[in-house]
Amino acid sequence: MKRDFDLIVHGATGYTGRVIAEYLATSCRGDDAPSWAIAGRSTDKLQKERADIGAPDDLPLVKADAAEPASLRSMCERAAVIITAVGPYQLHGSELVAACAATGTAYVDLCGEPAWMRRMIDTHHEEAKRTGARIVFSCGFDSIPFDLGVLTLQEKAREKFGRPARRVKARLRKVKGGMSGGTAASAQATLAAAARDPTLIRLLTDPFALTPGFTGPSQPSGLIPEYDPSMNAWLVPFPMAPINTKNVHRTNFLLGHPYGTDFAYDEMMVAPGFGEFGRVATETFATVVSLFGTGGLKPGAGPTRDEREKGFYDILFVGELLDGGRVEAVVTGDGDPGYGSTSKMITESALCLVREVQGEGGIWTPGALMGPALRKRLKERAGLTFSAR
Repeated sequence: MKRDFDLIVHGATGYTGRVIAEYLATSCRGDDAPSWAIAGRSTDKLQKERADIGAPDDLPLVKADAAEPASLRSMCERAAVIITAVGPYQLHGSELVAACAATGTAYVDLCGEPAWMRRMIDTHHEEAKRTGARIVFSCGFDSIPFDLGVLTLQEKAREKFGRPARRVKARLRKVKGGMSGGTAASAQATLAAAARDPTLIRLLTDPFALTPGFTGPSQPSGLIPEYDPSMNAWLVPFPMAPINTKNVHRTNFLLGHPYGTDFAYDEMMVAPGFGEFGRVATETFATVVSLFGTGGLKPGAGPTRDEREKGFYDILFVGELLDGGRVEAVVTGDGDPGYGSTSKMITESALCLVREVQGEGGIWTPGALMGPALRKRLKERAGLTFSAR
C-alpha cells in the first residue's frame, strides 16, 4: 500500500523525539532522502520544533495524540514506519501499537518495559502477522548493541567451531553518557505498576518473559558484584540487563533457537579496580535513587548536545563452548549511548525496514527481523563497530 511518508516521528517535541528528528534533518538529505514528517499533540509546538532543528519549512506536521485513538490510526495510515518516542510506553503506547497492528504499519520504539512488551505480544502478535505489521521494540541502546553483539559472536562461533556458544557473557567495559527524563519516567511507571500488581514482579525477573511457551535453563543473575580473574576486573550489576537479556532470548526464540535451547546469557559492567568499583557502584545507586525521588529528571530533560557528542560505549562479548572453545566479539559506539547513539540506531532501524528488510508481520526484536542488514547500516551510518575473533 502506498503511504504518504516513509517515516513519521511521533513525539517529536519530547527530548528523545527531538534528537531523532534533528538526526533525520541533518543526516538524511539529497535525492535519496526518505520522505518524513513529525507528529505530536500540538501543531504550535511542532512548528517551533521544525524551526529549532533546522528542518525545511515545508516539513509536514501531523497532529496525533496518544489519548485519541482515531488520530493515531489516521497517522499510521499515512506512514510506512512509525518511529515513536512517546513514553512511558505502558502509559502512552498501547493504542499506537494497536493502530499499527490494525493498519499493517511498521513500528519502532525505544521500549525497555518488559511487562508492557509481553502484554503487547500476547495481544497483537497474531494480528500483526495477519496484517503484515512489523512491530519492533527496543531499537536503541537497549537492546540493539547487545542483540546484534550476540548475533555477531554466534556467527563467529559457527564459523570457527561449527556450532554456537552455549554460554555468552556481555561485559560493558567503558561507557560515558547521560540519562533523560523519559527513561526516569519509564522506570517510575514500571515500579508503580509492579506495586499495583505484584504478579508483574515474576515477569520482570524472568529471563524468558518474552518467549511465550518456552523456558530455557537457569540463567546467571548478574545481580551480585564479583571479581573476574580472566579480566582482572570487578564486575557490577548493569541496570539495563533485565531488558537486554529478555530481548536476546526472544531473538533466539524467534529465529528457531540457533543459539541452542540450552543457551545461557548475562550482562554486567566492568569496574577496572577496587576504587573504580566503588565509584561505579555509588554512581549506579545514586542514579537509581534519583529516579524515585522528588529531584529526579523530568520528561523532556536530558544530556546536552556536547554531552551527547562526547559519549561512547564499548562492550565485550565472551562465548564459551562446552568443550572449552572460546570466541569473542566487541561492539563499540560513538556518542552518548542513551540518546546520541540511540537516536541514530532507531532512525536507521526504521530506514532498514523501509529500504532493506521486508519480512513477515509480527512483534519482533531488531536482531531477529533485521540482523545483518541492520548491522551493516549501523556500521556505515551510525558510528557503531562490530568485530569478532
